[in-house]
Formats: sequence, structure tokens, C-alpha cells
Amino acid sequence: MKRNNDQWTSKLNFILASAGAAIGLGAIWKLPYVTGMNGGGAFFLIFVIFTVLIGLPMLISEFIIGRGAKKEAVTAYKTWAPDSLWVWIGRLGLVGCFLLLTFYSVVGGWVLMYTAKSLIGGVIQSGVDYEAVFGGVVGSPSTTIFGLAIFTLLNVLVISFGVRNGIEKANKYMMPLLFIFFIILVVRSITLDGAMEGISFFLKPDFSNITGSAVLYALGQSFFSLAVGFSCMVTYSSYLEKDVNLTTSAGSVVTMNIFVSLLAGLAIFPVVFAFGFEPTEGPGLLFIVLPAAFAQLPFGQAFLAIFLLLFLFATLTSSFSLYEIIVAALKESGVPRAISAIFLGIIIFIAAIPSALAESILNDVSIFGNNIFDATDFLVSNILLPIGSILIAIFIIHGADKSLVQKEYEIANSGRSYYGIWRALMTWIVPITIILAFLNTLGIM
Repeated sequence: MKRNNDQWTSKLNFILASAGAAIGLGAIWKLPYVTGMNGGGAFFLIFVIFTVLIGLPMLISEFIIGRGAKKEAVTAYKTWAPDSLWVWIGRLGLVGCFLLLTFYSVVGGWVLMYTAKSLIGGVIQSGVDYEAVFGGVVGSPSTTIFGLAIFTLLNVLVISFGVRNGIEKANKYMMPLLFIFFIILVVRSITLDGAMEGISFFLKPDFSNITGSAVLYALGQSFFSLAVGFSCMVTYSSYLEKDVNLTTSAGSVVTMNIFVSLLAGLAIFPVVFAFGFEPTEGPGLLFIVLPAAFAQLPFGQAFLAIFLLLFLFATLTSSFSLYEIIVAALKESGVPRAISAIFLGIIIFIAAIPSALAESILNDVSIFGNNIFDATDFLVSNILLPIGSILIAIFIIHGADKSLVQKEYEIANSGRSYYGIWRALMTWIVPITIILAFLNTLGIM
């Protein structure tokens, strides 16, 4: 098959892009603080187990749907099940990704502005109140809107250049740099006096602090950390050639995601414990506690800047996949890629303004007890994403032609025995556990 601008040039570049889509706020920001709040090592171990047993089969499912149809998310479901309602899974994915971008881009803007502030030495200062520093970023209308605009522009520029010349090239440089920066930080962190206490907290399982709620929370975190549920990976895998092994590709993505999560914990917890901070600080762990800890290190400003840069890279590579699923659908309907990307960027920027101002001008606006940012986050993460995931699990087993699914799975020597295991997981374990996690997030159990 002749390669074009909307096709990956190699399996490695596809894996890097898919890993980049998965490795974002969830792996670097959310996982460390929820691990800290839920007992450390035992929670992380449960997260890893669920990622392999639940996340991996779901990722393979989206790869099968996308590579089998060779179409973006909406058209892919039409191809697999013509004249049916299953196409709404793809449409739900578009809506979910759009809403997700309206607050994800705001966080991306925070990270971008905080990174810029760190690079010029404006974060770590003598006698500074780090909570006030972060509050000055998220609570400033002009700063958040400017950060949102720049973050949106970066996404539009990359997506406009297409899969090969845009997403692939960006990930080709950003992902290796992310790993290099992480390794530098981990080496520095684990060599601190008192670092072993943090390492033990993160890697030594202590199940005495694990509750049923924590187990279900680990399930939700592992599942949502792989960028599955909104069919982003359906679109990414549609650009894949038929000779690429789906099982090993999905396994590589999952392995990289777990590895980055491991690096994040090893970069953060040794520093937190070495300087006497609490690992249960919650969402402020990265933006407030870490700067305070790095301030006590030689060259702390440089190490903080490195950490924030890799966080920015991870945030961008994830947002690329969210943009691409919508742009690919617009392109399929006949709108040129560049025009689609620019149009989408403008709409997302406008739609994200309320979330950007949720901590300042619109702070008093409440939706079911939450501000605009938190309400949108809850709708996307706790309602739409689980629903999309459950529908994909049902579709791949009951909606798609079984023989065609098996044929697509076994292309490139994926293997019959593994197919049986995958199908059993997708038939029973995956949908049941997703439903349990969904009910837990709604407070029903």
C-alpha cells in the first residue's frame, strides 16, 4: 500500500504516537497524587494489574476496529456494522473528545505558563508561597486565556501538517525527550538522603490501607490512563498497515504507559519524603509540593524546569490524539485537513474560555455544586467515558461480525490462543469491571 500523509511510516512511530496519546495528565499528574492518597505501593500494584487485564484488551479492541475498517472513528463503525446504531459510538467519541479538550486545553495552558515561569526563574524563589504562585497562574484571567491560546495554537499547527509530517514527527522527538528527562529526574531523586522511604512507600505493597473504594478507583485510573473509550485509538490505528501485529503493538503501548507511571512515582515520592512533605497532598502535589521540594535542591530550578517540560510534552502528545479524531472525521466529510484543524482550534478555544475562567471571573458559577471546569471534567471522565467504553466492549463482541474480528486479530500472526484469551476478557471481565467502576464513580456502590 502506498504511504501518504495520513499513514504511519513505521510500527515504531505508531507505537510512539499511541503511547503519547495515552501518557498525559493521567500518568504524570493524576496517578502520583491518587497513589499518594490511597496507600502507595498496594494501590500502584493494583493499578498495574488492572491496566494489563482491562486496559490492554480494550486497547486491542480499538486497534481491531480502526485497522480493520481503515477509517476514522465514525466511519469505522459504519464500515463494521452498516445501517446500524453502532455508528453512535464514534459520534459519542467526537463529542467526548471535544468536551475533554475544553478543560484539557486549560490544564495544558497552565502547564505551559508554569513551565515558562519556571524557565525564567519565576517559580523557585526565596521565601515564596508556592500555593500562591500556582494560584497566581490559574487565578489570572489573562494568564489562563493566553496559555489556552498558545496551547491551542501548538495543537493546530501540528495537526495541520497531518499524521506523518505533524503528529508523527512531534512524537518522534517529544517521546524520547520525555523518557530522557524522566530518567535524569529519577536518578537525582533516588540519590537524595531519605529517598528510600519514598521508594518504599511507592513500591512496597501495604494492603492494610486498601479499601474496596480504592480498588475500584485503581480500576478506573488504569482504564482511563490508556486513552481508550472515545475511539481515539480507532482513528490512530486506521492509519496502520496490515502487516503490523496488533497484540504486540498494544502490549508495547501498555508497557510504556506503566513504565512512565513508574518513573513518575520514582521521580516524585523520593523527593517528597526526603524533604518531609506528605504524599497525601492531592492535586497540588505536582504544582505546589514539588516546587517547594526542588527549592531545597542544588540546581532545583533546573530540575523543576525539566520536570515541567516533560509534563508539557506529555500533555501535548495526548491532546494531539483528541484533536485528530475530530479533524479526521471532518476530513472524511470533505473538509481539508488544515481548514478542519484551524476551525476546530477556534471553536475549542471559545468553548474552553468558561473553564479557563472557572478559578477567577466565573468562580461563583456552580453546576450541581461544581464550578464549570470540575463539572465538565466529571461529565467527561465519569459519565461519557465509561459509557463509551462499555459500548465498545459490547460492540466488539456482539455488534461486529465475529469471523471478521477474529480474522483481523490473527493478521500478522497474532495467534489463535491469545485471541481466545482476549475474547474471554472482553466478553466477561472487561464489561463487568467497567460497570462496577462506573457505578462506584456515581456513588451507587
